[in-house]
Amino acid sequence: MHVKLKLKTVRNVVVGLILVALGFSGGWWGGQRELLKKGGVDLGLPKRVVNVNTPAEFQDVDFSLFWEAWGKMEQNFYDPGKLDAEEMVYGAIEGMVGSAGDPYSIFLPPSDNQRAEEDLSGSFEGVGIQLGYRDGQLAVMAPLHGMPAEAAGVKAGDYILRIKDESKGVDVDTQKMSLPHAVELIRGEHGQVVSLTLYRDNNGGQPFEVSMARDTIVVPTVEVTFWPAGGIVEGTKADEASYPDGSVAQLKLSRFGDKTEDEWNSAVSRILGRGDLEGIVLDLRNNPGGYLNGAVFVASEFLSEGLIVKQQGRIEAESFGVNRRGSLIGKPLSVLINGGSASAAEIVSGALRDRLGVTLVGERSFGKGTVQNIISLPHGTSMHVTTSQWLLPEGDSIQETGLTPDVVATDSAET
Repeated sequence: MHVKLKLKTVRNVVVGLILVALGFSGGWWGGQRELLKKGGVDLGLPKRVVNVNTPAEFQDVDFSLFWEAWGKMEQNFYDPGKLDAEEMVYGAIEGMVGSAGDPYSIFLPPSDNQRAEEDLSGSFEGVGIQLGYRDGQLAVMAPLHGMPAEAAGVKAGDYILRIKDESKGVDVDTQKMSLPHAVELIRGEHGQVVSLTLYRDNNGGQPFEVSMARDTIVVPTVEVTFWPAGGIVEGTKADEASYPDGSVAQLKLSRFGDKTEDEWNSAVSRILGRGDLEGIVLDLRNNPGGYLNGAVFVASEFLSEGLIVKQQGRIEAESFGVNRRGSLIGKPLSVLINGGSASAAEIVSGALRDRLGVTLVGERSFGKGTVQNIISLPHGTSMHVTTSQWLLPEGDSIQETGLTPDVVATDSAET
């Protein structure tokens, strides 16, 4: 799992990619033999003309090492048939982006780019895990409700140390593994089993393995349940059917995706139809984030005006405020968060805390406070580039620190 926000042109990055692409373009298979010689001996490889013209704004960058390495790879690799020029280009760009040392700035080749779009717009075959990083290590941001990972006991914050799938012939360590690669390995055909070696902070320091059969993952974004104001009666079943006249609405928001606004409006209509509502619980536990406009939309349901979040880039800042007239303004409200609440979920939680003094209940949130712009590139590829960070209305950053709840409450098996 990664946050999909409005498109911007990040000129310098795009120019840099064009620069790399130009090095592999027109006139590839004609002319010059010098790059394909070793020690003055013609190796008999195809003749090439390589266009290495550097755009004016990058004239001070020395690409000679890159081109020498490219040539040496072609000259010396034992099986030339395994060298795919397109994959070499993708690998070069991936390495360039990865050199920033930011796990959320990534290059996505066509297949990975398609999977990233599926996360917010469709269904797929997998185990129901939103992925991220903790301390530079691949980790579970949130297990999705009702999906195989949750049923197997996977929890938000679990480190993923190893991925094993006998059907794919995969048994690999995840150290320095990119998010797209991890997604590719964990997803697969319906019914096939994938095993994850996990490490949990409070599990006695011992890694453990969890095996799950893949299923079709369809993520509902909004659910509403009604509960009695005095709490659940001991010995009764904890579901909505047991409390048809419940006066406290629990709005469970699992992500900020393509369907969020329509599903949210439907849930709010149900709430308004109750008439005697005494309060609302906004449940953002295990919500890994999603679209920024979804976060602004939801926060605007409760705020009458003013700032929701500021996007602070390296030079400029952009503010996002209330953009509509909400229907739940003034209703008693509390917010549930935990270690799987990230990014857009943290924006909403922090804005409601700062602007309304809303009580946050649960566990410290994930701490995903950077902004990734999605830049579409040719041939079905894209880049996710970290361009700025989120600042809450009071000026606080949530990156790595997350949000500390006002009332600490640990999730239990019944929640």
